[in-house]
Amino acid sequence: MSLPCIIIGASHAAVQLSFNLRQQGWQHDIIIIGNESHMPYQKPPLSKSIMSQQKSLEEILLKKDEFYQDANIRLMLNTNVTEIDRSTKTIKLANGEVLAYSKLALCTGAIANKISLSDKPLLGVHYLRTAEDAAKIQNQLTHAKNAVIIGGGFIGLELAAAFNQRGVHVTILEAQENILQRVVTSEVAQFISSLHQQHGVEIKNCCIAKRLTGDSYVSAVVCESGESIPADLIIIGIGITPVTTLATKANLDVDNGILINQFAVTSDPNIVAAGDCCSYFHSIYQRNVRVESIQNALDQAKSAAASIMGKEIDFSHNIPRFWSDQYDIKLQMCGLIDGYDNVEVINPQDYGQLSVLYRKDNKLIAAVIINNPLMMKQAISAIANQEAFIH
Repeated sequence: MSLPCIIIGASHAAVQLSFNLRQQGWQHDIIIIGNESHMPYQKPPLSKSIMSQQKSLEEILLKKDEFYQDANIRLMLNTNVTEIDRSTKTIKLANGEVLAYSKLALCTGAIANKISLSDKPLLGVHYLRTAEDAAKIQNQLTHAKNAVIIGGGFIGLELAAAFNQRGVHVTILEAQENILQRVVTSEVAQFISSLHQQHGVEIKNCCIAKRLTGDSYVSAVVCESGESIPADLIIIGIGITPVTTLATKANLDVDNGILINQFAVTSDPNIVAAGDCCSYFHSIYQRNVRVESIQNALDQAKSAAASIMGKEIDFSHNIPRFWSDQYDIKLQMCGLIDGYDNVEVINPQDYGQLSVLYRKDNKLIAAVIINNPLMMKQAISAIANQEAFIH
């Protein structure tokens, strides 16, 4: 009897990989193991359409149950894997069960970074990474009046927009000089800051949360400056960390993620990986990167499936792409904003559009584009072809 391909993690990458395997002719069993009770779902809508009540969890499922049944893909939900034994090609589950595999895929994603701001657990303090997290936040939003979001990254800003539109007063605390400082430059940060402030959101830059106050329920955030900000809802959004515990224990190569080659294969030829948990050498940027985006997960999943089938699809030249919906704007990014020597800003803020192009050695390496999908398409092409992109 032929052994299955086991996929650890019920992520976007995992589902894409499983269906790519079937499309490419994998005839044996496929098992997806996930530690949540929900069927695999899209994560970006959690801070967007789910929080704004435009969609339900059912509407953001990656596939309906019948798709898995028709493709003969087994879902093992609410299940944790504790160990990979590469020598015997087996995995061990938390309940003690041992499963053998012929090929293994790690699509374990990432977890939210956490900080301790109180010496006791307080109700009303949340992180957002899962559907369960989103449901808890949704429940509290029905009576929340003042929300404080610690961290001015994309997740925090998307939640701020959703909360604001539901009538909750929002304050964002950002430790750096600008929101989004880790991923964009000041031109974009100022545009987004102005957008939120026009809607009544308060943004406090260079503001570090020191502690939370409250009895059983949070009541305020105290900053290092001594300022106390009332809050009955706290969201902590200070980035994510790739889930590499299983890979590390199995002695796979790990460096800011599970290291994979251009075909999504780990240091073990029988184990592939895809998604937020992975790092790899990007052939255009000529350095190791870890990309947190859906498109990246899809690209790597396609390559991983091909590798399992004995084929080769090189994903390492694909251009990283991201997007964020806030109020009535769509912010899109392509490429990696790092090492540029020239910045070109196009379109005044008055017109509701902003494009910022980043070049190095007269070649476009990245772009941030707001409300201009055509320019986004042109920018992706220019980066891929190592062109300057003259608009």
